[in-house]
Amino acid sequence: QVASGMAYLESQNYIHRDLAARNVLVGEHSVYKVADFGLARVENENVYEARPETKLPVKWTAPEAIRYNKFSVKSDVWSFGILLFEIITYGKMPYAGMPGHQVIQMLDKGYRLPQPETCPLPLYQLMLQCWNKEADRRPTFEALCGQLECYFETDSSSYAHAQAM
Repeated sequence: QVASGMAYLESQNYIHRDLAARNVLVGEHSVYKVADFGLARVENENVYEARPETKLPVKWTAPEAIRYNKFSVKSDVWSFGILLFEIITYGKMPYAGMPGHQVIQMLDKGYRLPQPETCPLPLYQLMLQCWNKEADRRPTFEALCGQLECYFETDSSSYAHAQAM
């Protein structure tokens, strides 16, 4: 449901810039909604440049957004990968024990969050696609919706996670 909501935002040229579990509302009948549009912006020419003084949630923010203040739908895709990590680990903090500056250094060196024990390989591979160093090589939200639908059609044992994603 979150991927679907983000696909809609993508189709309307909106960039959320703060996609994380803390910004997903859970309603009755397991309805999930993306919330907190305080950092959201309309995307012009595929990139939005933030002001340097903008405070960012470093552990959820794509490297190009942290380093160069350049946001796009693809930086939201990076954040979606972190959200998947949060869901699959039942809310664990990404990069636990690492301060923000260390996270940035590690990402620059190619580090990515390890595969959680509770995470099936195909889902982790999807997360890694979201965390591609090259923003242009990350999937669209529409593509992510299709991949998630295929994944959960073949692995119904993980259905509890499916509704949130």
